[in-house]
Amino acid sequence: MILETPRLMLRPWAETDAEACYEYARDPRVGPIAGWPPHTDVENSRQIIRTVLMVPETFATVWKETALPIGCISLKTGTATDLTNRADECELGYWLGVPYWGRGIMPEAVNAMLRHAFTDCGMRAVWCGYYDGNERSRRVQEKCGFRYQWTTEQVDVPLMHETRKGHVNRITKEEWQQV
Repeated sequence: MILETPRLMLRPWAETDAEACYEYARDPRVGPIAGWPPHTDVENSRQIIRTVLMVPETFATVWKETALPIGCISLKTGTATDLTNRADECELGYWLGVPYWGRGIMPEAVNAMLRHAFTDCGMRAVWCGYYDGNERSRRVQEKCGFRYQWTTEQVDVPLMHETRKGHVNRITKEEWQQV
């Protein structure tokens, strides 16, 4: 499945995206704030594409002008999320390359994914979290209509070998329809 917005195409990842993925995922301002270490080289990005990103409902966020991935967005269900155990709810996750920050790109992608979650996937609610200090992610969620649910003081961040304060937001289908 491919989702489109005015500036973006959301499509499945391919191993051939490794160089573009590495271009942005190597930046220490991207992964660590989201809970994962920077990619170390193109082969590391290729391996992560193969083992982590090439799964259902995970999309490369592609800038139409270049036809290259500039980030990632996904819907996680079942055991892939610990925010819900309901089959009709999922968790949204995303990241974006630094050169594209502050241009309204992530809200555009998130809104496309919310439409997909509620209309194509039959979801009743979409959950999304961010770690303390990730103000950009918090703002994206606010702009897209997510509402605060709770804060957890000690969230395990296994890929970074640490714990952090985490904030959780949610949007229901009814709330989304009113945005």
